[in-house]
Amino acid sequence: MLIFVGFSVVMLAVFGGFVLQDGHLAALFQPYELLMIFGGAMGAFVIANDRKAISLTWHSIPTLFHGSRYTRELYMSLMALMFDVLTKVRREGLMSLEDDIDAPYESPLFGRYRLVLTDDHLLDFITDYLRLLVSGTMNAYQLENLMDCEIETYQEDSDIPVQAIHKLADGMPAFGIVAAVMGVVHTMGSIGRPPAELGSLIAAALVGTFLGILLSYGLVAPLASLLHRRHQEVVKALQCVKVTLLASMNGYAPTIAVEFGRKVISATERPSFAELEGHVRQLKAR
Repeated sequence: MLIFVGFSVVMLAVFGGFVLQDGHLAALFQPYELLMIFGGAMGAFVIANDRKAISLTWHSIPTLFHGSRYTRELYMSLMALMFDVLTKVRREGLMSLEDDIDAPYESPLFGRYRLVLTDDHLLDFITDYLRLLVSGTMNAYQLENLMDCEIETYQEDSDIPVQAIHKLADGMPAFGIVAAVMGVVHTMGSIGRPPAELGSLIAAALVGTFLGILLSYGLVAPLASLLHRRHQEVVKALQCVKVTLLASMNGYAPTIAVEFGRKVISATERPSFAELEGHVRQLKAR
């Protein structure tokens, strides 16, 4: 929702200011300038990226128009799940988790936390490393190194669409200049026309530069920044799971291990100790 609010503010501020200066919006409607800017930018985008980058970018853009899933409620569910998992391990042993991690969607343990089940990436991260713990062949240092490698790989992959969109934004002002130059060339070729017509042609040429800069810094570049922020939220959730599991492997009780993980959560989404404790008690009562 906020993305539409931001776009609306940009458009109202720019075009509204133009109208307040007695400008005519019809003069800014230059479809051929838009064709040159968008067409050139998209062509350069295809040239600069392979199939993987194009596919990742294509699938990432729709996610920007939804709210963030990493809310305080999700983190409370995640921490409560980790507490239940570690408590079960402490009471019944690691082997008691085998059925739960093999089929988490059918597991009564995981089934209490629907918010976590809706995030496939987060769920896979949890079950994969619990499976490694059940195998009993890795120590805390090896597991931490493996987790870091996976998180780093995710960051590298998630940066691909971010960089692709950033490069697209960087190129749009240049294509706006190209459109403006083409407009000037057209004007020079029509030098015999009346001054009023020449003025319209020059104005149309200048609109190309305006649109290239506006679309770049007002629309496309902010999308890249927002996408980077969304990917960082995923990384933060993975780090939360990582710290909790490592604390448990180092011998801390489930309550303390979960507290380690809670401290990793960003301050805006981090539940307080009392909130988390009350949430866990409520789930136990159910």
